[in-house]
Order: sequence, then structure tokens, then C-alpha cells
Amino acid sequence: QLVESGGGLVETGGSLNLSCSASGGTLNRAGMGWFRQAPGKDREFVAAMRWTGGAIRYRESVKGRFTMSRDNAKNTVYLLMHSLKAEDTGVYYCAAEPYGSEYTRLHEYNYWGQGTEVTVSS
Repeated sequence: QLVESGGGLVETGGSLNLSCSASGGTLNRAGMGWFRQAPGKDREFVAAMRWTGGAIRYRESVKGRFTMSRDNAKNTVYLLMHSLKAEDTGVYYCAAEPYGSEYTRLHEYNYWGQGTEVTVSS
């Protein structure tokens, strides 16, 4: 089971650090992704990394502002978000796929968390 945390209400320009951990399993051999869903919109890709590490893929609109990372010792994946904008508002979900690559599509992940809400006030 994936559990996200770290969401909240922040002003425009602020920062948040989201975490995703797994209970009853390991994320160390999983391709991981972060997605978000704004009210009334479809869930969209934000960032992803393959299970072997290496280059991380980002949504164009978050490049330079968001950083995805992994701490295998803590079995946790992070999404550090800076310079937040109102359009970053939404529920953020982490997703995992065993031995996966840096997938950007929802159907490529079999495991999902319940999400953590991020609200950026303008």
C-alpha cells in the first residue's frame, strides 16, 4: 500500500515536500511516478523515475521547480516542489510499478496511493 503525505495549503511561490512510502513492501525495485489531478480535470503526469535510477522525467510545466528523489534506506520517494503556482493545485498521487521504467501514463502503473491534497492560494 502506498501512502502519500506532505500536502497542504501554501501561498503562491511557496514550497512543499511530498513523500510516498510503502507499507508491506519495498519501493527499491519499483519504477515510481507522481501524478496530480486538479478539480474537474483528468489525472496528469508530473514526474517519474525508473527503478534503476538515472534520469528523471518531468512534466514540462514543472521542470526547474519540482525535484523527484528516492531514499531507498527509508523506502520513500519524494517530490520537492518550489515556486508553486495556483495551477499546481490538485490531489497528488504516487504510483509504483515493479521493475518499471520512468512511465508517464496512468495505465503503466499497478499500484497507487490515495493522494495528498495540495492547494496553492493566489
